[in-house]
Amino acid sequence: MAGEKILIVDDEPEIVELIRLYLMKEGYEVLTTDNGASAFQYMEQHSPDMVILDIQLPEMDGIEICRQLRRSYHVPILFISCRSEDMDIILGLSIGGDDYMTKPFSPSQLVARVKAHLRRKQLLDQQKEDAQQISFPGLEIDLLSRNVWVNGELANLSSKEFDLLALLARKPNKVVPIEQLYKMAWGVDSNGDTRTLLVHISNLRKKIEANPTEPVFVQTVRGVGYKFNAAEA
Repeated sequence: MAGEKILIVDDEPEIVELIRLYLMKEGYEVLTTDNGASAFQYMEQHSPDMVILDIQLPEMDGIEICRQLRRSYHVPILFISCRSEDMDIILGLSIGGDDYMTKPFSPSQLVARVKAHLRRKQLLDQQKEDAQQISFPGLEIDLLSRNVWVNGELANLSSKEFDLLALLARKPNKVVPIEQLYKMAWGVDSNGDTRTLLVHISNLRKKIEANPTEPVFVQTVRGVGYKFNAAEA
């Protein structure tokens, strides 16, 4: 399905522009950067659906970027690299990469692989949406009974607290903007007054987090919104 966001991390402008043009032609929204620090910022702020990642990058190489991304994100990662040795490919895939293409490559073949990975991601996301129970280490959410267990103990959540938790948990590691989350939970626009949402999030954290001041599950993305951290799931 076109419209997904794809992040390209590569320091070769010609290759970046070539990939960008081919992907935009297919209807994808494309973000680009040439370094790891910006890549992490893009992931947090824009929640891309897929990452195309070069291995040979300045300061931090693609292997380390992938390793760090996998601590928090489960989006498909496609390596592109001049390195074609089997050991390089094995390393890239073993530390969390989903696919590996060697340069030079056919842009149309890259687009075909992008489409395949995004179709699979969409299917997996839909399976999560249809799930009746969502499980994470130390947290169980039953969508039918609307019960939540924290480390095996039933948590006493209000109806709205449950709604917010379920909405976020159904989109693991995806940043949900404050206004969007408000409208999803209340069915109307906040008109700029999101204090009610902030109070419910605070109360929710007190009931499911071991340390509400340093939340593990419901995390704030400063200036954007919230995300459910499923890095350990």
